[in-house]
Amino acid sequence: MLGAIGIVVPGLPTTPFMLLAAWFYFRSSEKLYKKLINNKYLGKYICRYEKNKAISLKTKLYSIALMWIMIGVSVIFLIDSDLVRIIVISVGLLGTIVMGFIIKTLK
Repeated sequence: MLGAIGIVVPGLPTTPFMLLAAWFYFRSSEKLYKKLINNKYLGKYICRYEKNKAISLKTKLYSIALMWIMIGVSVIFLIDSDLVRIIVISVGLLGTIVMGFIIKTLK
């Protein structure tokens, strides 16, 4: 659920939550796991990550760019509080560090 919410909420990382969901589904229910990996939008990314333990550079760059576009829109147009802006930008920086340096890049 958090992974799906992360698709539209800036600063909330989608990929780690989807991978975590896949891991829990795999451990708890083969039916739910198959449903997740057969999803036409997310399944190929999850399978590729499970196989290679890495994501492609193109996917990383796309994810980071989309995340910062959504953060920018939110900070400029939707958030009134300076404190919330700082929190959203900080979480975005953390997400960028995780995507850029902690998650391996597929060669």
